[in-house]
Amino acid sequence: MAVYEHRSQPLLSRAQFRRRLFLHAAIALSLMALALGIGVLGYRLTEGMPWLDALLNASMILGGMGPVTELHSDGGKLFASLYALFAGVVFIALTGVLLAPILHRLMHRFHLQEK
Repeated sequence: MAVYEHRSQPLLSRAQFRRRLFLHAAIALSLMALALGIGVLGYRLTEGMPWLDALLNASMILGGMGPVTELHSDGGKLFASLYALFAGVVFIALTGVLLAPILHRLMHRFHLQEK
């Protein structure tokens, strides 16, 4: 089963498109929660941070702001470096997941008008 309609098929109704947007947003939020969980556990295990501090640091890295707490262990610094790179890839992936249905609809409409 194809996720998106072929260019020879009609454009989705607004209700179906909203459903698709909601599904993509749910997938993006799930991926973000998973990435945040990885960060929280990483800070907790490598630096021994309390849960709330680990959440704060993981959130800030994932949001592109940088860590809040100074890191003391080599393991914590290594984890923070790898997690920052991972967070950049997650950001790109989430952007793609959220923009895909919108860009597909625009391209689909363009192809329908082309006929």
